[in-house]
Amino acid sequence: MIDKQNKIAEDEVAVLVSVLQPDQTEALANEYLDELAFLAETAGAKTVKRFIQRLPNPDSRTFVGKGKLDEIRQYIAGRQVDLLIFDDELTGSQIKNIQEVVKVKTIDRSDLILDIFARRARTAQAKVQVELAQYQYILPRLRGMWTHLERQGAGIGSRGPGETEIETDRRIVKDKISLLRKRLKEIEKQSYTQRKERGEFIRVSLVGYTNVGKSTIMNLLSKSDVFAENKLFATLDTTTRKVVLENTPFLLSDTVGFIRKLPHHLIESFKSTLDEVREADLLVHVVDISHEKHEEQIEVVNKTLQELGASDKPIITVFNKMDLYVEKNFDEWLPEEVKKQILEELNQKWHNITEGNSIFISAARRENIDTLRDFLLTRVRELYSIRYPYKVQYY
Repeated sequence: MIDKQNKIAEDEVAVLVSVLQPDQTEALANEYLDELAFLAETAGAKTVKRFIQRLPNPDSRTFVGKGKLDEIRQYIAGRQVDLLIFDDELTGSQIKNIQEVVKVKTIDRSDLILDIFARRARTAQAKVQVELAQYQYILPRLRGMWTHLERQGAGIGSRGPGETEIETDRRIVKDKISLLRKRLKEIEKQSYTQRKERGEFIRVSLVGYTNVGKSTIMNLLSKSDVFAENKLFATLDTTTRKVVLENTPFLLSDTVGFIRKLPHHLIESFKSTLDEVREADLLVHVVDISHEKHEEQIEVVNKTLQELGASDKPIITVFNKMDLYVEKNFDEWLPEEVKKQILEELNQKWHNITEGNSIFISAARRENIDTLRDFLLTRVRELYSIRYPYKVQYY
């Protein structure tokens, strides 16, 4: 993995910055910053302050206006702050200009996500994918982020005639990107062979926004021990398990969570990991129903599925964390009849939207898990009857 100047150390103190577009509300900006704070926490940083500025367009030199940047500088100057994080992508020159004023390390949302991915990568494939995405992020920002890259094997033959240091660095990065792409293709061939060797099983993939409980559901359905925690991107590598429900076997995969403003080059790099999604017969879209913006999260996932070419697959929508939904929305004085009516209306709403392909559960409390298993079993058997009709008699 790349040893970058701006990687995040544990226990760093961070300040967050957001620029509001004319059509955005401050509430929306704070919601985005809530997620950015969660990302920072996942990376090991502690957030102490937020700055929001409304601008028709971000400043080309410093992203925020001169007055706002000076306000940020004054705040940082009197406190122990290690990191300034912007919610949108910055150019290399913007990073350089901002750091010259505030005198602390400055990164953007994309770099923060890449840092988390770099920490979470475990397999060779994930490590190559993250490193490729890092170099693709670095390439257009070289002038602002580095004075010079450390060259491996520098010496005779390593520098072209008349090249400046920045030109040499660009060539090094481009060569590295080319090498990583070749390595990734080799790993993809191996992964494709492994998937082909799994036999004629219906494939089910868990998809959804990050931190909605996919890995917990994976553990409940497959009785396996997939890593799960209350942090963003707990799962990077696709995990596949064979599940058998009432003598009906199928393959269940847990995949990396999606998120708004996910860097495009990261999606490109991880498309091979998400082959499980593209090749799945059935998608289980897990939604955190307790999240205030769960409908927006659903849209983000649907948009990402479109980018992956997997939006036309049959989908079961599983609304998870119903225990938290009830806790957040119902006070103790609300009559039981009213609670029941509200829940019935919620159920009916999504039943209509998903054409009957939705279910409400609490994975943490194991509520309605048996119903989910029955629901999933019915859909899997239906797919077997279409895809492998000669096997139906055995299931």
